[in-house]
Amino acid sequence: MAQSSYVTQEDVLFFRENGYWVSPKLFSESELEEMIEHQEKIYRAEYELGREPWSTWKAGDNPRSLRKTDNAHWSDPVLRRVATHPVIGEIAARLMNADKIALWHDQLLYKPGRADRRHTANVGWHQDYVYWQCCAEPSLVTAWVAFTDVDLSNGCMQVVPGSHKWGLIKVNDFFEQNLEKQQEQMELPDGQAFRPVPLVMKAGQVSFHHALTIHGSGPNTTDSPRRSMAVHLMTGDTRYRSGTPAEGHMNVKLLNGRDGDLFEGEPFPVLYPASVR
Repeated sequence: MAQSSYVTQEDVLFFRENGYWVSPKLFSESELEEMIEHQEKIYRAEYELGREPWSTWKAGDNPRSLRKTDNAHWSDPVLRRVATHPVIGEIAARLMNADKIALWHDQLLYKPGRADRRHTANVGWHQDYVYWQCCAEPSLVTAWVAFTDVDLSNGCMQVVPGSHKWGLIKVNDFFEQNLEKQQEQMELPDGQAFRPVPLVMKAGQVSFHHALTIHGSGPNTTDSPRRSMAVHLMTGDTRYRSGTPAEGHMNVKLLNGRDGDLFEGEPFPVLYPASVR
């Protein structure tokens, strides 16, 4: 297991109790400028590595919608360095008590500014694992890299502490815009309360949340876009489970395996340990 200099034992205990943790700043200002520049290249369909992402926002799509690009690391060397960053892998290994961390997939995210009543670009309350039930266990964690400063004014992520211990909750929808309605419809375990915590972060910080942690985000009411990348990671013992509602997930297609097979190989780069990259 990793012994990251960025993570104390108290941090590990916090993550295990609350299902999330926020790192110190991991990326410099010059790195962030380069990341934003290459995010824009993706939107202009300039793919330096010669391969399109799995899916992406394209010019002509709704400019007020949330832009979500899956597997930008296929297309761009700078964004690939972010998605396979060894320090992110090292931290994830420590938090998940894992000997190996590999990339599940990445999502490049852009939340446009100046939200209005019709166009909010919210992210509905959800647990990542509801979309990843093709994995036999929720042995996954997301590292959310802030390219810009984030707070409630521009739609920072909000998490529900301790919700990773509740199992799958009835209401899960990444694309739902009415967060209040979702909250009203949730069926929580007895004795539990829905109390979201906003993750206010500086550009270059990285938040980590467990695959069962409930999270979402509200509108960006500022004049500037909120930019980030969600780096979805898995432990080395993550195995394929067939016949689930997530059978259509792209990683099932990329694995092309049998029930019980490990998700491993070229489509799933290893971040930790660095010696096997």
